[in-house]
Amino acid sequence: MLRWIIALIVLGAIDFYAFQAIKTVFKKRWIRILYTSLSVCIIIAFVYFVGVQRKGVLEPPANYVLGVFLSFLLAKIILIFFLFSEDLLRGVYGVFKKFKSEQQTNFLPSRRKFVSNIALGVAAIPFSSLLYGMVYGKYNYKVFKYTLTFDDLPEAFNGYTITQISDIHSGSLDNFEKVSYAMQLINEQQSDVILFTGDLVNNKTSEINPWKNLFSKLKAKDGVFSVMGNHDYGDYIKWKSPEEMLENLQKFYKAHKEMGWTLLLNQHHYIYKGNSKIALVGVENWGENGFKKAGDIKRASAGLSKNDFKIVMSHDPSHWKSIIKKHAKNFQLTLSGHTHGMQFGIEIPGWIKWSPIKYRYENWAGIYTYKNRYINVNRGLGFLGYPGRVGISPEITVIKLKKGTNSA
Repeated sequence: MLRWIIALIVLGAIDFYAFQAIKTVFKKRWIRILYTSLSVCIIIAFVYFVGVQRKGVLEPPANYVLGVFLSFLLAKIILIFFLFSEDLLRGVYGVFKKFKSEQQTNFLPSRRKFVSNIALGVAAIPFSSLLYGMVYGKYNYKVFKYTLTFDDLPEAFNGYTITQISDIHSGSLDNFEKVSYAMQLINEQQSDVILFTGDLVNNKTSEINPWKNLFSKLKAKDGVFSVMGNHDYGDYIKWKSPEEMLENLQKFYKAHKEMGWTLLLNQHHYIYKGNSKIALVGVENWGENGFKKAGDIKRASAGLSKNDFKIVMSHDPSHWKSIIKKHAKNFQLTLSGHTHGMQFGIEIPGWIKWSPIKYRYENWAGIYTYKNRYINVNRGLGFLGYPGRVGISPEITVIKLKKGTNSA
């Protein structure tokens, strides 16, 4: 309770300060009243849906309330930055004038309208971007294609293609037509195998039910394989009993069978071409920073030869960074997700790839190499929390394996 009181005080102070720009630019009383009323309503909705009514990970409509709240909050913070910078200059100028003229009483100069206009203009950019991301960005699917070369790839698998998807987060999805298009786009890649690297749900297995028939349409010659992400265990909500939580997990396993997906639980599976084979190594979730550590790479690869070509499916890329890289010789390719690219950033191919998530995860999006081995971190197909994407598109990855000299 205390933290919400403190949060409301801070939000009130931010609102009051940001209001100074509104007051400077707009002289009509109804505009000021409209702004104040809108801000109060958004804060009340945020407290109710995100604080009082929150049950596990946010889903509609709570995540949309969060999205609108964040859009307004970021805009206000930018306004405050400009206003505070102006106030510093006003203060310095005022003190200077005060000492220069002892008779001057009102030494602090008034706010300049053009500064507030600039502040509002700049604040409108992230504000409109976040709203755009909620309406269009979250379903603006993009196909990323890579060709990776390995000197130890079996010749029979030269040209073998993999489609990787990750982080669907069924409980957040709200547009059947758009998600149906994503499934169609995945199938259109006509890859040899489809690999899903975790977080099929937000909280409960029941989230899959409206989408189960749609997900079951994913087809590949060698099948569809899946691993567990941190959200798939049901750890982020309160259950009535351990038995209820276990029942949810059993339903999760069953749902995979009903969709025709093969769920690998610290297990491996061989894919054959004649006398040649490659191994899919499916690891349960293992993550740093307090995330579940159910993954066991040794157990998943038990019985495999060191000469086997191995593709590891492990949801959290910190597993590759902390564990798998120590055994780099044994694992040619690792596929992960988890980060979502934070659903916010800037990507211009060949120029810049940036997101705030890079300060938490060393490997957060795309292909990375280490000792002639690779990891691909998928940006995710769905969304979580903030119901949108800005600058970081929902991703379908297509990887072509090539036999040759690896100079990575």
